[in-house]
Amino acid sequence: MTNFWSGWITVLVVGTIIGLFWLIFATRKGQRPAETEETVGHSFDGIEEFDNPLPHWWFLLFVGTIIFAIGYLVLYPGLGKWEGVLGWTQVNQWQKEMDKAAEQYGPLYAKYAAMPIEEVAKDEAALKMGNRLFASNCAVCHGSDAKGSFGFPNLTDDQWRWGGEPETIKTSILAGRMGAMPAWGDALGEEGVKNVSAYVLKMAGLKTPEGIDVEAGQKIFATNCVACHGADGKGNPLMGAPNLTSNKGWIFGSSYTQVQQTIRYGRNGQMPKQEHLLGNDKVHLLAAYVYSLSHGEQPEKE
Repeated sequence: MTNFWSGWITVLVVGTIIGLFWLIFATRKGQRPAETEETVGHSFDGIEEFDNPLPHWWFLLFVGTIIFAIGYLVLYPGLGKWEGVLGWTQVNQWQKEMDKAAEQYGPLYAKYAAMPIEEVAKDEAALKMGNRLFASNCAVCHGSDAKGSFGFPNLTDDQWRWGGEPETIKTSILAGRMGAMPAWGDALGEEGVKNVSAYVLKMAGLKTPEGIDVEAGQKIFATNCVACHGADGKGNPLMGAPNLTSNKGWIFGSSYTQVQQTIRYGRNGQMPKQEHLLGNDKVHLLAAYVYSLSHGEQPEKE
């Protein structure tokens, strides 16, 4: 914060407090004593407005709030760059809470981190903890039921772009993933995009549109797509290329129009890395929970 804005904020805060202090005393001096029971001359529907002073307890309450505000601004930040006598900051407070939680729960996380992910995935208490970690960090993209949405994969099925092995899942969460499907519209032309889209639908056992040259699409696929998706179309986990023989893993849709859009314009997706946010031990527990989503029963949600 610059000195100008620091000074400006300080002037506004101090000026407001002084103004309020003056207001409650100035208006109180101008009021008539309560014993006189005089009105201000206003009357509506037979109801008159009396010019009585503010009750003493109410007046003292206002004074008390101003004194409290002054004390607060002395102890805590609130006047521009002033750090307060106590030196409190929200960053330090957050760190204290994190250190306290780490001291309390760290040994428990370490216990599970020392176990194989497959074993952790069978522990009901561990899965409940993993479920809460998932709800706090993953549900915003994958959904509270982990079944994903448009552009985000379903974690409860058997389709894994980067592999569904326990350690692979952990690596995906720790380091993140970057997926990219290049755009082929300019290289293939409109007719080529339509033909290869129809062939992709055929590979997945889906209905192909009439009047489209599927055989031409197969040749295009063999020339341009096998490098990532393989000759059989079953994908390549090393590259994050999805299995095209099953439409369950198509996160951008499996209609003819949607497949054309994917091939014509390409797709890009990123799974953000969580290591810096959660750390290895929590990610280990989270990976076990994600692994369990497609390899066993889930614990009841609390």
